[in-house]
Amino acid sequence: MSIIFYVIIALVICALVLVKKSLVIIPQSETKIIERLGKYYATLKPGINVIIPFIDRAKVIVSLRRGRYVYTDSIDLREQVYDFDKQNVITKDNVQTQINALLYFQIVDPFKAVYEINNLPNAIEKLTQTTLRNIIGELELDQTLTSRDTINTKLRAVLDDATNKWGIKVNRVELQDITPPESVLQAMEKQMQAERNKRATILTSEGQKAAVILKSEGEKTAIINKAEADKQMAILNAEGEAQARIRKAEAEAIAIQKITEAVGKTTNPANYLLAQKYIQMLEELAQGDKSKTIYLPYEATNLMGSIGGIKELFKSE
Repeated sequence: MSIIFYVIIALVICALVLVKKSLVIIPQSETKIIERLGKYYATLKPGINVIIPFIDRAKVIVSLRRGRYVYTDSIDLREQVYDFDKQNVITKDNVQTQINALLYFQIVDPFKAVYEINNLPNAIEKLTQTTLRNIIGELELDQTLTSRDTINTKLRAVLDDATNKWGIKVNRVELQDITPPESVLQAMEKQMQAERNKRATILTSEGQKAAVILKSEGEKTAIINKAEADKQMAILNAEGEAQARIRKAEAEAIAIQKITEAVGKTTNPANYLLAQKYIQMLEELAQGDKSKTIYLPYEATNLMGSIGGIKELFKSE
């Protein structure tokens, strides 16, 4: 009985081992390549899969995990990221620069990824490095620093085309760091400082120029306004004097008319006005220095006679 018991236990254990070897559970977004007697047999899908133990086996491939190459029989179908170490590249103007790149790719055909290339991660890394050197070698340093999007687009296109036969889809390539030599960085800093000083000088001179222009325009406007004001003032003064003369002439005309009406047509009104002015002048002379001797011209006696005649005319009336 004891021998039979041990045999049964051994058979159960062998059956359990065979069942375990026969059943392969594949997680989601993963797969395995199964070879039967060394020849490709099937690509397992996520879930439970049945294989023949000791005849079917999973193909072992090289994968990159946490920056290290490892051997595994599982293939990850999710998008993966390769962070390559900094590498030295030379630009078109012979400047040695260090560049660090990130590569986002996805295995879309596990069969090609296993059988079309040996050591897929290393092949992708070397291809990325050589392609990046070729692209940077066609650009000068200034273009390299300012054309990251262009470099990323070219690099992704080349890698995607080259890795297509490996069953790889390159989704995106990003340049993390572009580090020129320290001497170049210092020269660039000096150039940037000189450019800033140049722009500051230009802005200052333009501001001073604008200020001078505005000041001259202001002075010009002030002179024009002053000349316009003087012109208007002269016009108003001339119009005022003209109006005053007109009013004075009108008043004198009215006065002559009144005198004519008063003295009649026998006496010239002009003589009356002249006599009145003459008398006013004599009064002003009399109020002056009394020690002076005043001589009247001969014509003045005739004028005085006319005044006397006018006086008698008023008495008779």
